[in-house]
Amino acid sequence: MIATIIPKRQKHYSVLLDEIISIITPQYGGTFIDCTLGQGGYTKKILEFSNTKIIALDRDRDTKKIALELEKKFKNRFIFKNKKFSEINELELTKEKIKAVIFDLGYSYTQIKDPKKGLSFDASGELNMKMGLNNFSAKDAINKLDKKYLEKIFKFFGEERDSKRIAYKIIKERKKKEIDTQKLVKIIESSKIKKNYKIHSATKVFQALRIFVNKEISELIYGLINAARVLDEGGIVVVVSFNSLEDKIIKYFFRSLSETKSVSRYMPQGKKKNNLFKLTNKKPITPSTKEIEENKPSRSAKLRFAIKAKNISNFKTDILDKFNYLIKIENYSEKL
Repeated sequence: MIATIIPKRQKHYSVLLDEIISIITPQYGGTFIDCTLGQGGYTKKILEFSNTKIIALDRDRDTKKIALELEKKFKNRFIFKNKKFSEINELELTKEKIKAVIFDLGYSYTQIKDPKKGLSFDASGELNMKMGLNNFSAKDAINKLDKKYLEKIFKFFGEERDSKRIAYKIIKERKKKEIDTQKLVKIIESSKIKKNYKIHSATKVFQALRIFVNKEISELIYGLINAARVLDEGGIVVVVSFNSLEDKIIKYFFRSLSETKSVSRYMPQGKKKNNLFKLTNKKPITPSTKEIEENKPSRSAKLRFAIKAKNISNFKTDILDKFNYLIKIENYSEKL
């Protein structure tokens, strides 16, 4: 997810908005699913075209205010559900032909700014990071999980090189007093062997905790699988991600279901499989220089999309096996 420094700007930007609109072509009408309503940037733009309809999801109950405003303005063209996007298959879509499913995996400016959510290492007070429909918080994880579990969370979800030292100091310090946001930041800063002046010392650990608390790995995997299932032939899955772990999962899912591969170059090709997706862009789309100048947090964004080539919903994918090691780390939450 997007970096946690609260920017000085006072406006939420919808990252890669123009690029997404050019991909999903709402000017020609259709029904779209916005899996992360947030401040409604993508949804509002799509609804500017009169022959469009939006089904929006968000696990964050605070988005209900935005949803109510849109429901009043677009009575017959906007539906909101307070759901996780992994539950997209639970929507009643039998009468709908979905043209595109859109995922924005970043956090809105409003969410980052909200001290109650505790997403930022600039915040003060209790650790939280719950985005809604959660069973535990970052406070629970930091103050209750064993050292070996914390170490793996930081290492695999945050790619934090000093995960062992940080986990050790957390265990040591929490024996004295419960750890809050600012105490955690101090522990991280004192544990770093080498300082990286490009990003804050706490960035990777906070990213790891957000992923763990919100189970973002399994959410993304099941979201992608179920999005592909609800689309008809020609429908598009669009995903904007903000870290290398997310992008790795998205890239694998799209490519593994779009490319024919043989086991060995010395063995004959088997029967050509019916590829689920068509990829017109194998490389991700990134923000323009102009967009980055206007909205610096967008610099880490990557947009990938895939077009459904076959009208099938019962397809096979090995993505759960491929990233099972990450799901096992998410399941450390059962220790809480």
